[in-house]
Amino acid sequence: MLTKEELPECPVATTVQLIGSKWKLLIMRNLLERPWRFNELKKNLEGISQKVLTDSLRSMEDDGIITRTVYPEVPPRVEYALSETGESMRPILNAMYDWGTNYKKSLG
Repeated sequence: MLTKEELPECPVATTVQLIGSKWKLLIMRNLLERPWRFNELKKNLEGISQKVLTDSLRSMEDDGIITRTVYPEVPPRVEYALSETGESMRPILNAMYDWGTNYKKSLG
């Protein structure tokens, strides 16, 4: 997790730094629905590499946006879900969804 001193001074820049990549936003979009397993995310996010997905999930976990739960089963089952901090971004992502929908409608 980044320290306060490592984050940009601007709050908008802080948000963009945490979730501004294409893949992080799409991961969060999926996690708004329910917890997902790694391979489910990989299949759903067409074009994402295993390395980018792994790095994105680790970064989001380090930043406290998602949680990673390992179930003691054979084979092990791992699920990713939004943390309380990640859930607090739901209104932001819903607003982005609404804006994108309206923008596409305005184009005809």
